[in-house]
Amino acid sequence: AIDNVTTTRGALGAAQNRLTSAISSILNTRENLSAAESRIRDVDVAIETADLTRNSILQQAAVSVLAQANTQPQLALSLLQG
Repeated sequence: AIDNVTTTRGALGAAQNRLTSAISSILNTRENLSAAESRIRDVDVAIETADLTRNSILQQAAVSVLAQANTQPQLALSLLQG
């Protein structure tokens, strides 16, 4: 009977060790996935910020070109009148 209890305790201890190891592995995987998700989201923010800056610069350049294009006819008209 004592041998049977000892054998059962050994089997239960081994099972407990395997479960503890599995839980540790799952928690580690969860932490790694969370860190990866954070890096991905951070990269997306950086890309979006760069795109916004680029589009803003392009818009400002277009406004400047239009402003210069609008002054050309006015300059020609003033030369003709002058």
